[in-house]
Amino acid sequence: QVQLVESGGGLVQAGGSLRLSCAVSGSIFRLNAISWHRQAPGKEREFIAIISGGGGSTKYADSVKGRFTISRDNARNTAYLQMNSLKPEDTAVYRCAAGPVYTIPPRTDYWGQGTQVTVSS
Repeated sequence: QVQLVESGGGLVQAGGSLRLSCAVSGSIFRLNAISWHRQAPGKEREFIAIISGGGGSTKYADSVKGRFTISRDNARNTAYLQMNSLKPEDTAVYRCAAGPVYTIPPRTDYWGQGTQVTVSS
């Protein structure tokens, strides 16, 4: 069975940077696209970014475009979210998801448990 495990969250000052990791394991046949999402208390889950299976195509939410970068290292079965110029409104639980196709909205057949990102002002 497929497992996704996020890491790299923490507390950072506004303007700082964090890199989140999403390690994928298990039966990942035809699970190609990886996406990142976030949810703050009292708010709906928000799509952040998606990357295709080969890493050649990406899409971002307007709220993070120009600040966040999604990437992947398939040899390590890991996807990343580099977050720069962080703002307090970026504070949320960040989760990664996997699906068989690269599409918007993304297919999210499998989810990680989440990692907390807190940005102080």
